[in-house]
Amino acid sequence: MNQATPTLYDRLGQRDGIARITRSLIQNHLANPLVKTRYLASENLSRVEQRVIEFFCAGAGGPEVYSGQDMLATHRGMNISEQEFVSVVDDAMAALASNGIDPATRSEVLSILWSLKGEVIRV
Repeated sequence: MNQATPTLYDRLGQRDGIARITRSLIQNHLANPLVKTRYLASENLSRVEQRVIEFFCAGAGGPEVYSGQDMLATHRGMNISEQEFVSVVDDAMAALASNGIDPATRSEVLSILWSLKGEVIRV
């Protein structure tokens, strides 16, 4: 009998692991001079955190339902530059690494994040 490959959701630690990664990610953003003002200007950073957790969980194959807008609607009018996008992705990779996520899983997440580029940059 073959053992099933763990899902991305499982490899990220399910909801609890993804919540820890998200908290690290937001802390990275708040310390990042290139993007911190976008997060400091947020009216409700805890809501942003919850939406990121939902999005990450649902996108990783978990049972959580994402209750926010799609990526294009969320980022429309923000005029996010490519440099900001890359910086945010770097913050995400650092959050994954600091939470003990293995390199192969980090690469998988990187591919997913990079696939969203067209729905985030200068929309």
